[in-house]
Amino acid sequence: MAEKIKKSTMVAGATVVGTVSAGAVTGTAVIGGSAATIMSATAGTYVASGAALAATSGTGAAAISSGMATIGAIGPAVGLSTMAAGAIITAAAPFAVVGAVGYGLVKLFED
Repeated sequence: MAEKIKKSTMVAGATVVGTVSAGAVTGTAVIGGSAATIMSATAGTYVASGAALAATSGTGAAAISSGMATIGAIGPAVGLSTMAAGAIITAAAPFAVVGAVGYGLVKLFED
């Protein structure tokens, strides 16, 4: 009575694991930290790059922290600083987007 697991289900599961893992790892580094701690924890990572893209101007530390705070505007509602929430969201978002695209492609061609 073994049933075959659909490829789309495997892609969805891997997406959830990747997204949660990225958020959790980043969260352990930034939750409760000062702006300087968050900046040093994310320096040189794709988190900082994504936040810099979200910033309205410049590419220095001020722009990156501004971008993280903008992305994490929901932070205070869940008990986090805006910058910490922004770092977590920015870390997890690429996994969620790639997973959603992968899921859609697999679903499109699945039997």
